[in-house]
Amino acid sequence: MKCAFCDEKECYEGRDCVGLAEDISYEGSDLKSMRISASIEARYYMQKTRLEEMIRYSQEMGYEKLGLAFCVGLEKEAKIIQRILERDFRVFSVCCKVSGIDKSEYDLEKLRPGSFDPTCNPLAQAILLNNKKTQLNIIIGLCIGHDILFTQHSTAPVTTLIVKDRVLAHNPAGAIYSGYYLKKRFGLDE
Repeated sequence: MKCAFCDEKECYEGRDCVGLAEDISYEGSDLKSMRISASIEARYYMQKTRLEEMIRYSQEMGYEKLGLAFCVGLEKEAKIIQRILERDFRVFSVCCKVSGIDKSEYDLEKLRPGSFDPTCNPLAQAILLNNKKTQLNIIIGLCIGHDILFTQHSTAPVTTLIVKDRVLAHNPAGAIYSGYYLKKRFGLDE
């Protein structure tokens, strides 16, 4: 599969180029999610932000309890997001440094060698939100790898609201929108 390089995109016109259409069946909560997602796209296309769409989706799914797994470096953003979400939901937030375990405990490379350097703890974040029985967990800037571990161990579905990118102000797509950066860093022409 290399759909990214397909110029025809005949699937967009209804062609089943992989032969899976008859084998796929959305039912139950999967079908409900698909219906709500389609309805949000159809009704609010280019009108609502991702945050607004997430609120709408959560309301229509009937979620009451949301979890925030956030990076300590984005605590200001997490606080604002929690305030907004608490208007409609019970919200539980867990910082990445929860439990305060030093990186030396797991022989992890340190940012500041020779000093206490707390590790991120995505497993604890997942456990704590699982214990609260959240219905949707939202990632706010977890590090690469930590976001993967959190997602793997969360019992609730997970969506990402903010992707960490310290260089590009948490906008990782910026690297592919900059012709200069594409050429200089990755050796690609637009």
